[in-house]
Formats: sequence, structure tokens, C-alpha cells
Amino acid sequence: MSISVSNPTRLNTLPFDPELTPGARNAIQVCLRVKPEEKVTVITDEASAEIATSIVHEIEAVGSSYNAWILEELAPRPLVDLPQEILDDMESSQVSIFAVVAQRNELRSRMQMTDVVNRRKIRHAHMVNINRQIMLEGMRADFLKVDRLSVKVIDIVTKAHEVRATTACGTDITAQLNPNYRWLKTSGIISPDKWGNLPGGEIFTTPGEVNGKFVIDGVVGDYLCEKFGDLKNAPLTIAIKGNRLTEAHSENHELEDDFWKYTHTDENSDRVGEFAIGTNIGLKDVIGQILQDEKYPGVHIAFGNPYGFHTGADWYSATHIDVVGRKFNIWVDGQQIMEQGQFLLEA
Repeated sequence: MSISVSNPTRLNTLPFDPELTPGARNAIQVCLRVKPEEKVTVITDEASAEIATSIVHEIEAVGSSYNAWILEELAPRPLVDLPQEILDDMESSQVSIFAVVAQRNELRSRMQMTDVVNRRKIRHAHMVNINRQIMLEGMRADFLKVDRLSVKVIDIVTKAHEVRATTACGTDITAQLNPNYRWLKTSGIISPDKWGNLPGGEIFTTPGEVNGKFVIDGVVGDYLCEKFGDLKNAPLTIAIKGNRLTEAHSENHELEDDFWKYTHTDENSDRVGEFAIGTNIGLKDVIGQILQDEKYPGVHIAFGNPYGFHTGADWYSATHIDVVGRKFNIWVDGQQIMEQGQFLLEA
């Protein structure tokens, strides 16, 4: 079988741990359903090269043509813009994979990439901060089962007016839903209509309005996740009023200050842009990595960019930061669908 690789870098020659193979195969064969006649763009960095190599190996097993790019070979990090060579390559691809460790202030370059993905309807796997643990845990999930559960949950919430979420540690938030905003399913089964994070397992929308207190005893997103990790022993407690962040308090004052600065970057950085329910029932606890932890069963929200291209929201922010808690109770229009982090629905 002849495979076209015009830019293989060295990913098809590097050794990799065979323990990565089940997760890589899941990504290529189940989540992305890559076909031999398709072309794939693989984007990675030095830190994620071994994982990207395992993915390239599975692409070659399918027989698809691909180009693989290591960011540091094209531009200094942190990136100001995504290298033009990659953007040009994506124009002729049906599938793209982004397996990279995030660096501070690189959100702009990722948005340039997803602009191409959205416009060309590329089946895109977003694997920011992927690591070995995630490949051995979240990426080994039964994504067909996760998808069945996600369909059931989204069928319930799309008809709803209100979602309430609480936890034993003090979270109590209520989201009023806007019927003009769409719910999206990113269950790990990626379609041309919506790119998805891998590992997958969530449904989300832009809320009409969120109010209440959120005790973040899981993780915060973007580059703050790597800096602060699992917040179980030093949670960040935030207050939300009229869909805006009004307070943030933690015993870890550096976390408190960094989070406050991040959420006040532009006029909508403190606005709740995403309201989501994690549906990856293969996950048992938060691990301190936002890529996987936002799929942990429960509610998470994000301040900033509402992904309006998909949800229909008509406002914008240049920032986006998720916050995750543990062991939620969830009610949808008064119907309880989760108790202490366990769905009360059959998958």
C-alpha cells in the first residue's frame, strides 16, 4: 500500500510505547473514522511527539495520506500565529489532529486553526495537553456508549428552561437556558458539523444566564491548568451574577489573582460563554488535566468565548477558560438526572 507523506518530519520513525496504541486506534478508527482515501493533517509539538507518533502509526495502518508538523520546527513558542504552512495544508485535508501542550497566549493561534476547521467542515480532533495518563484512561473509553448517553442527555436539556447544579462542598448554580442557542454534542464521535476534543464526552451550549456560587474543587482551564493542577485541597470559589463573574476567592492567592486577571482580559472575558455537562462515564475522578477533566460527569462552565459559530451566540471574547468541580447533583426543570456524580440515566 502506497501512502503519500509529503512532510513526514520524523514522527514515522520515532519509537513509541505500545501502551499508547489502544487510545490512538480509538482516535483514528472510532472517533474520527478515517478512510483510506482521505488526507489527514497532524499538528504536534516536541512534548507530544511520542503520542503523535502512535497516532501517525494508526493513520498509516488505515492507508491514508497525511502531513505531520512539529510546531517548534516551524516557529518559536509560544506561537503568535499558526504557521502558514499548516494552515495551507489543512485546506486540502478532510481530517485534522492537534496534539500539543498549550503555552501561554497561544489561544489566538488555535482559533486561527479552528476557523479553517469550521469553514471547511474538517473532522478535527482537538487534543490540547494530551499526555500518557489521558491516552491510557480517557482515550480508552467506549465512545459509542458515551455517545448513546450524550444523546439521551441532550434530548432532555434541549427541551428545558432551567438546569440547577449543586455539590456537597457548596456549589449551587442555576442556568436559565436560551432557546435561541443550540446545544452541541462532543461525545468523542467527531463529525464535520462540530470539531471535538479528544477524549470526548460532553454536551454544551451558551447559557441565557447563570447565577450562583461555584466551588471549583477540580481544575481551571487553559495554561492555568498546568500551573495549578488539581484544586481539591485548595479550591477556588467564585460568584456569578447576571452571567458575569463577580467574585473569586481561594487560599491560594496566586491562583485567585491569575484567574481574575485572565477573566478580565477583554470586555467579555468574565461572561459565562459555555454551560456544559460531562458525559464520559469511563472517568472516575479529576486528574488535574482539563482536556480529560471537563469530560468527567458533572457540570462545568467556561468564561469567555461562547463558540457562537456553533451555539448561535452573537457576542465574542478572545479568551476562554473552563472551570470544573466534583460529584454534582443535577436537575433539569426539576427532574434529577445526576446524584453525586452518577447519572440516573442508562447509557
